[in-house]
Order: sequence, then structure tokens, then C-alpha cells
Amino acid sequence: MAGGKEPIEVKFRLFDGTDIGPSKYDPSTTVAALKEFVLARWPQDKEIVPKTVSDVKLINAGRILENSKTLAESRVPVGEVPGSVITMHVVVRPPQSNKSEKQQSNSPKPNRCGCTIL
Repeated sequence: MAGGKEPIEVKFRLFDGTDIGPSKYDPSTTVAALKEFVLARWPQDKEIVPKTVSDVKLINAGRILENSKTLAESRVPVGEVPGSVITMHVVVRPPQSNKSEKQQSNSPKPNRCGCTIL
């Protein structure tokens, strides 16, 4: 690595196994900028579509990447082959419907018993 200034090639693996990329990025590119790239190139035929950058999590080598970190700070050099493509996994946060679920959980539940006494 020549001072860490070489472009880093990254592809993004979606939850269904399809990929976005690979594309080359400057090591100073932030994780938030990578998420914006993923949002801009998200396949429109997918059932789950993130709406904002906060709906997307990027995972590299089992670590969730922080928006404020750069690509150089987030990469894990152990096990990387120089010049190879880094695969980051993309996880989409499900739509927030917690309010309706909480309201349902507060409502009294009917007694249901599946037991039969013989």
C-alpha cells in the first residue's frame, strides 16, 4: 500500500445476494457518502427500498461502519489481498411501525388457551 492513497475498490452486497458495483473510492470517502452512493443506485425492482441514509447499515468484516468514519479508517486490512475488491454487506432497517405495535401490545389480550384437559 503506497501510503493508503490508492483508490479502494468496493462492491455492496444486498440482502438478496445482488451486488451494486464494484466501484473505486478515495480512502478519504466517508461511510455516509458510501451510503448515499448505495441509495442512488438502489435497484428499483426490490421489495424493500431504503428511504434515507439512516435506513442503511454497511457491514465490513462483521463490523457495522459508522457514518463519520472514512473508508480508510473502516477497512480491515487483515485477510485483504492487495488490489482485490472489498465486499460490504448492506442491511436495510425495516420501516418504523413501532407505534402501532406498541399500541397493540398495550391493549388487553384475549385469553387463548391451546391446552386440552382430558
